[in-house]
Amino acid sequence: MNRPAAARAWLAFALAATVCVAAPAAAQDEDSGEPLGEPVAGPSLRDRDFGVISRQFGLDRRVEMYQWQRSTDPVSGQLGYERIWNSAPIDSARFEPGHVNPKRMPLENRRWWSESATLDGRPIDSSVLRALGEWKLFRPNFSRLPANLAATFQPEGDGLGSSENPLAPQIGDLRVTWRELRLPALEGKLELRDGVWRAKPEAIAEALRAPPTRASAVVLGQAPRDERWSWGWLVAGVAVAAALLLWLRGRRRKRAA
Repeated sequence: MNRPAAARAWLAFALAATVCVAAPAAAQDEDSGEPLGEPVAGPSLRDRDFGVISRQFGLDRRVEMYQWQRSTDPVSGQLGYERIWNSAPIDSARFEPGHVNPKRMPLENRRWWSESATLDGRPIDSSVLRALGEWKLFRPNFSRLPANLAATFQPEGDGLGSSENPLAPQIGDLRVTWRELRLPALEGKLELRDGVWRAKPEAIAEALRAPPTRASAVVLGQAPRDERWSWGWLVAGVAVAAALLLWLRGRRRKRAA
């Protein structure tokens, strides 16, 4: 084989090596790319009990009941009782007579999550919603309130209440409010892993007001980024340079001959 032919063979080999090394790197760059569009929540979330609909990434129903709670007078230190709104039943079995609470909540607190959220056509992992999502109070449209609940509840503030007089609630009265889960700006907070958008460990650490740790990547099932591909680029570059050098030398010798 003459030198020009050998040079061409080396060049072809170097180009093939470059493609083999560049392909995984390109895929890795794609997986770690920044999102381009806006996240889409998917089908609406519904609280069918009240006919409440949300088109965001989560829906939260909070039920509170007006109840007795044992308290201590800050001045005298004597034990007494006060009435408060509370989202869980307060056991009054040992309370003095006249301070009896209902034994259970007539309605339960519930939360719904989007299961088909996407970004740029790729699914968003549920950990993104739970770690980065922000719950915002909202006042639903109660036009779909079932008749049986409409007889018990009336609009009160941003939600519904069962009190005949909202300014003077009675023990056992309920109030219900809703929140939607919204996603903040996601630039720099996500990375594409195995075709799924996941929260970067540092973004979760920031959301939790804690310094990022290597363990956080393990918790999320995300391996630390492998930088070894850069050595492949270096080897491929050297091979290409060597092949080009041989090819140029062959052309010069051919012209001289």
